[in-house]
Amino acid sequence: MYNWYVIQTKPGQTDRAQIELENQGFDTYLPKMPVDVIKRGKRTVEDKPLFPGYLFIYLSELESNWRPIRSTRGVAKLVSFGSQPAIMPADAVMAIRRQLGDKAPLQSLHSDQPVEITEGPFKDLNAIFVEYDGEKRAFVLLELLGRWQRLSIDLENIRN
Repeated sequence: MYNWYVIQTKPGQTDRAQIELENQGFDTYLPKMPVDVIKRGKRTVEDKPLFPGYLFIYLSELESNWRPIRSTRGVAKLVSFGSQPAIMPADAVMAIRRQLGDKAPLQSLHSDQPVEITEGPFKDLNAIFVEYDGEKRAFVLLELLGRWQRLSIDLENIRN
């Protein structure tokens, strides 16, 4: 089962940590909000992290390879309580995304979960969710011509 976990980043390296983790195939979320900043005497708006020094990562306890996380550039540590990594409730992450206006799936999907395709050439067909393909897409299995086909579909186009 997949959960959101919290990563503490090295000072000033939150964006770098997110990029490095995503380059390794991890699904991350760095909530940012617009903030007025004065630079060289002029007011501008910049997107700044909502939680400076922290970002969220979506992992499975059993299926994900956790080892590269510790040695990723910009990552200080995985936030833990004792020996257990701290789980961020999916509802809290979804609430943050809603408040910030980020597009996100309505619910976290898990492997082998039945879904329905709502848009595109396979509209109204049932499929099986396999895994996330980044933040905006998912791999699903669809039975076509008697064989299971693995497709990548926009998360906006499927529902559970």
